[in-house]
Amino acid sequence: MIQLYAGLALYGASSALLVEAGLGLEPWNVLHQGLARLTGLTIGAVSVVVGAAVLLAWIPLRQRPGLGTVSNVFVVGVVMDGALALLPEARTLAVRVPLLLAGVLLNGAATGLYIAARFGPGPRDGLMTGLHRRTGRSIRLMRTAVEAAVVVTGFVLGGTIGVGTLLYAVSIGPLAQLFLRVFAVPPAPGGSTVVAAGPPRGAILRR
Repeated sequence: MIQLYAGLALYGASSALLVEAGLGLEPWNVLHQGLARLTGLTIGAVSVVVGAAVLLAWIPLRQRPGLGTVSNVFVVGVVMDGALALLPEARTLAVRVPLLLAGVLLNGAATGLYIAARFGPGPRDGLMTGLHRRTGRSIRLMRTAVEAAVVVTGFVLGGTIGVGTLLYAVSIGPLAQLFLRVFAVPPAPGGSTVVAAGPPRGAILRR
């Protein structure tokens, strides 16, 4: 439980670093930022709303959420908004570049933390595995198609893409793989009733 919520909190904080760096966001936050600018809501609030909407999409895909899945929807967005309220404005590249690098690294660590806790994948990761199961297409193809659509839509709405988006795309897989090994925990005896079905690792690591 501690590992799960530490990972989700760190994920929200790392996303805030990427937003503050202003050099490009991870795919889903490009969409969140674009929707935030369109609606006037905070990016964290939009993250919660989108996460809940994606979770509803699990129903026809016959995915079962776990505690980590539901917690992901709320904790990440709340922490992101809180961290953005506390972070000072980054004006120069000398500050923004370290924020970007720290954000990507911490995001990889956060991904390893909360997935290795085995309380279920995040709603967006579960969407990829659900589409994979229902369509028979590879997880790599499903992830690429969904995230390409997310990035394009977010960019059209005013979300930020840039070198940070590219850096995130090429580094999150290896970082998540590394930290999954670092934070791996043995499964609970007899299985857990809160772990969602499906291979959450594949949603992130098979590119």
